[in-house]
Amino acid sequence: MKFRKLVFVSVLAIVLALSISAAPDDRKDDVNDATIESSDYSSAQGRWLLQTKRTRRVTCKKFPGICDAKGSPGPQCCKKKCVNILTDRQNCGKCGKKCKYNEICCKGKCVNPSFNKKHCGGCNNRCGNGEYCVFGLCNYA
Repeated sequence: MKFRKLVFVSVLAIVLALSISAAPDDRKDDVNDATIESSDYSSAQGRWLLQTKRTRRVTCKKFPGICDAKGSPGPQCCKKKCVNILTDRQNCGKCGKKCKYNEICCKGKCVNPSFNKKHCGGCNNRCGNGEYCVFGLCNYA
């Protein structure tokens, strides 16, 4: 009986330790980014409001040049998001054109990689002469 209690307490301690270590850290380390210059904000709440950063969401609808920036998902702007219409399943070839659930977007066209000889199993995976694409694999008939 003591052995069961010992095992139960050990397992409980391990689970507790793992849950504490996996919890997200919500504390902000960049508290000193804002400075208080006027003495009007002497309350703690006022200082806290000044210390929080106000970020604006920049959309490509207002600033289309952000889609050309380094690290952007793509050069086109669709529904306020930068996308690549050559590879995006939700905007394949043009904004708003969605591929079916079994299709992928290759070079701006929706294709089924399970049976397409030019895109067998993925974009630009061509099957050789005399081969057929069967369930995403090139096979001889």
